[in-house]
Amino acid sequence: MGLFFDILSAINHPNQQGSVEQLNIIVSEAQQLGSSHGFDDAMLQTLLSVVGGFLQTVFRQSAVIGSVASDALVSQTVSTSHYDAASLPAFLTPERQQQLLQALAQRTGLSNTTLQAALPGLVKVALGFLNLGTGTFRTSGANPVLKSFLMTDHNENIDLGEVFKFSNRLLHP
Repeated sequence: MGLFFDILSAINHPNQQGSVEQLNIIVSEAQQLGSSHGFDDAMLQTLLSVVGGFLQTVFRQSAVIGSVASDALVSQTVSTSHYDAASLPAFLTPERQQQLLQALAQRTGLSNTTLQAALPGLVKVALGFLNLGTGTFRTSGANPVLKSFLMTDHNENIDLGEVFKFSNRLLHP
């Protein structure tokens, strides 16, 4: 729940872009994605957990960890309005996409075709949660949500599936 609390802090911080409205949009996008692919909330939670763990590894392996460039990559991906393979960020090379699809298939038992169709939306939702800590136009500096995500070992404290679950509970009690 640590990352969820970081997101709540970002929402309550006047110098960060996060808001309850944005959180609601991200959760709604996730649920719409789930509905269009036949995923219930439990499956979405599992999928986002796997995607989050994979993204954390990719970001840690890249040269942009903790920099303004990583914030920009997250923001750029979140700003796209469509969900297709062309909207996937450049750091998710075709090889990495295949690795992620294999990890998702192993964890969920879903078909590669279903997962491939859902992948752009799943990545956008995952990065949407991380983008909630981005500074406002008046401020600059590192995104504390993204920093927490990158600097913590992958476990329940930074699990994006848990973030989805608790966000959904907060917004729809």
